[in-house]
Amino acid sequence: MPADLLFVYGSLITAIGHPMGERLRREAALVGPGRVQGRMYRVSWYPGVVLSDAAEDGVEGELYRLRTPAATLVWLDAYESITPGVAGQPSGVAANDEYERRRVTVQCKAAGACDAWIYLYRRAPDDLERITSGRWQG
Repeated sequence: MPADLLFVYGSLITAIGHPMGERLRREAALVGPGRVQGRMYRVSWYPGVVLSDAAEDGVEGELYRLRTPAATLVWLDAYESITPGVAGQPSGVAANDEYERRRVTVQCKAAGACDAWIYLYRRAPDDLERITSGRWQG
């Protein structure tokens, strides 16, 4: 299965206009809007998403097809502060990393249901503000 799809929902979406999002758009093609079954929280100036089993929970974002996945994912992992090459960790990230990159199912009008990479928040969101709309506004 190709590993060239990426779902973004925060500072990397087009509407935010962040420089790293602009870089992503130079290295990838926008497939279209997408939705992931999860809950969004305000971590700081950026959001975090945790997966959810509740059908009513959804996170809106954008689905991209990466032109050079290996190269693009390296700088995206660094942007998301994922510690590279952590041996012995089941998730492949350090215990104190805030995010991990995983494959999830994304619902997309242009592509249907597909598997894509996403950066998921790894810490307990208990004290964070929930973004119930599932859309990051900045």
